[in-house]
Amino acid sequence: MFRSWARRRMQPLNAISSYQQEQYDAVSMVTEHLRELSADAIEALKTRCAEYLSFRNEVDIFLRAFFAETCTQKCYRNRLSACCQKEGIITFFADVVINALFSSPDDLNALLSVLYAPGAGSKCVYLGADGCLWRIKPIGCEMFLCDAAAASVFSRNPEITEQWESLKMRKQYFTWPDHQVLFDVIEEIFMASGCSSSLMYFHNSPGLLRVKKQAGLLSITAPCRP
Repeated sequence: MFRSWARRRMQPLNAISSYQQEQYDAVSMVTEHLRELSADAIEALKTRCAEYLSFRNEVDIFLRAFFAETCTQKCYRNRLSACCQKEGIITFFADVVINALFSSPDDLNALLSVLYAPGAGSKCVYLGADGCLWRIKPIGCEMFLCDAAAASVFSRNPEITEQWESLKMRKQYFTWPDHQVLFDVIEEIFMASGCSSSLMYFHNSPGLLRVKKQAGLLSITAPCRP
């Protein structure tokens, strides 16, 4: 049986949006489940993520080197960019798990606190005064470049375009299920423990299920429903 995490809320979340509620449910569920695991189980999950974290570090180095100044100007000062828009990001269940694995209790409580409060403004609920509240941002956020920033930076540094395209291709190794990918495996691990979330797109999304079927990788596990 899948666990009914919604029943564990302290009070109804009627004042928040459906997007915040979906995120709240996933973050709280993952946080609670990880608390129940042994140290060895936690370490095994972290080990599975090692190659992905190495990739994320390379992406971070690239973005800091070439986009930090441009993105700071457009996003945080002039607010011209399309990134960090309110309820505009797609979060994979694996994003939530990986972030929780490498976050402190205070980090996770900060996420739950902002999700539990009614949203305001036009920016992402996770965008704080000092930037994103996630320790390891969702992959969709990390690798999003608005058209203006991309045009500005790549026109000045055309030699780095190929490097960026290579990073985007390597992202698929972890997230595109035409082979066994980390993001799918993480969902299966949590589903085997009775967890269910609408963010489990590798078991919910018709498009991703089609890719898995074409690759001969479709799990016998039925699509997950929260």
